[in-house]
Amino acid sequence: MMGRNGLSRAGGFRPENLGQNALALIGNVCFTFFVLMVLIFTIIAATYEPEDPLFDPSTKMSNFLTSQSNATFKPDSSVVKTGEDFMLPNQTAFNTFINISDVVIPTIVEEGVGNGNGADGEAEEKSERCDGPVDCRDPEVFHLLMKKAIEQFKDIHFYRFGKPVRGSNDTTCDMAWRFRPKEGKSASFYKDYRRFTIARSENCTFSVAGIGDYHTGVNARKRKNKHQKPGFEKKSTKEDSTLLPVVGETVNDDLPVVESERSFSQGRYLIYNGGGDRCKNMNHYLWSFLCALGEAQYLNRTLVMDLTICLNSIYTSSNQDEEGKDFRFYFDFEHLTEASSVLDQAQFWEDWGKWHKKDRLGLYLVEDHKVTPMKLAEVSDSVIMRKFGSVEPDNYWYRVCEGETESVIQRPWHLLWKSRRLMDIVSAISSKLNWDYDSVHIERGEKARNKNLWPNLDADTSPDALLSTLGNKIEEGRQVYIATNEPETSFFDPLKDKYSTHFLDEYKDLWDENSEWYSETTKLNRGVPVEFDGYMRGSVDTEVFLRGKKQIETFNDLTNDCKDGVNTCNAAAS
Repeated sequence: MMGRNGLSRAGGFRPENLGQNALALIGNVCFTFFVLMVLIFTIIAATYEPEDPLFDPSTKMSNFLTSQSNATFKPDSSVVKTGEDFMLPNQTAFNTFINISDVVIPTIVEEGVGNGNGADGEAEEKSERCDGPVDCRDPEVFHLLMKKAIEQFKDIHFYRFGKPVRGSNDTTCDMAWRFRPKEGKSASFYKDYRRFTIARSENCTFSVAGIGDYHTGVNARKRKNKHQKPGFEKKSTKEDSTLLPVVGETVNDDLPVVESERSFSQGRYLIYNGGGDRCKNMNHYLWSFLCALGEAQYLNRTLVMDLTICLNSIYTSSNQDEEGKDFRFYFDFEHLTEASSVLDQAQFWEDWGKWHKKDRLGLYLVEDHKVTPMKLAEVSDSVIMRKFGSVEPDNYWYRVCEGETESVIQRPWHLLWKSRRLMDIVSAISSKLNWDYDSVHIERGEKARNKNLWPNLDADTSPDALLSTLGNKIEEGRQVYIATNEPETSFFDPLKDKYSTHFLDEYKDLWDENSEWYSETTKLNRGVPVEFDGYMRGSVDTEVFLRGKKQIETFNDLTNDCKDGVNTCNAAAS
């Protein structure tokens, strides 16, 4: 009885209550697990510090520029890739080049005979052709020059000829044309203008006696204006090619200006101030600059930029960081201003000083990079200024584009092109080689001396080893452009037995004190001569290398050593 009464009082063990008890137990366990997970997550979130991206392994610039990730910076001291390097070739535009069959030359010019009908009008015309200066505007002369250019330069495609103009005397004509190499890989056009010497035979027919060197036809250099009559061109039927870079055009270095007080007051601006990006390598500088430009575009604001650059010591002959460099020495500022909204910082502050009090213009200050662009989208003040502190790496501009911002702000690489002045030097060197050469990149220097990290590099890049390796890759007798950091190019003299070798310093006349580049950059720099510094040299050397028909790389083709040292090949490839 007693036992039965005890069991009767333990209602929890009654069969009809078992289901309720089981559900309660499961609920308690789940709630306890949830609380525990929340506690663990809170502790991790409070104590976790992400790794500094500046200490990530160095990888190729092209890897992170083309990767899906848009935020984290990975350092690389190589020459930076810019927008035109990632442009897809416009095949429609490139396929509409001018063939020699498109140039119809009248019989009197090409064959040197008339039609023989003896009319008085033809006699007078023939007399005019025989006497006086050559009329460069004569359609027959124009067609003769076009045909001669196409016949002479067999390794390029022509896309447009400008109308000839008078050269230096009565028997010369200057003519410009747009072209690109037949085997060109970059999505760019080039412009050349040369001086043609015209000969006249006894029966008054014309022929071309000679063609000057690259950019000798200076009278034909002037940029085409909207009202100028076109020369000769095959029109593309679909895509417009005007958005592609054209190397060789006159460069416009003018700074953008605000038209009026009203325009300035109605504008909305973004300024980045201070920070630790100053004097860092060029890749770091651009990674941060394009973050700022991307935010300005997201906020639909004009970016107020500092055109002065501090050049890192790795690019200077003094081995010291050097202030006072100009953005326009290295990049195409004209394209940037045409394709986006930017203002020079000095001009902006001058206008701000004149009008901000009068027009009651507001300035919104942001001192934490963790304040995202999305939180600033509704700010109505005329100016948003991001002010960065002095503690690295949190004061790097590119921090703004990390975290949740990464999926919102895309760096506008397409807005940044290389300096057309530097690219014009590249075009000049390639033209001197008739765009018909192979190229070899040979890295030596410190790496060749460090046998611990690069045990085979020195031997694999010795003249004897190069002759053996290149013999299987490049035909004997070819022109070979060698891009190298070896200071003594005489080291490669044994290669001259099989190849016609060329190096960057052979073309010093393109940037010396008598060059067009020197004159224009000195003018841009307010009369102070500009040094052709290490970044410029590396940029030109790399771009000439990339235009070779065959391209032989050090770490892919000449040695089995890894670019970043022993046991790093797999990491570099990933």
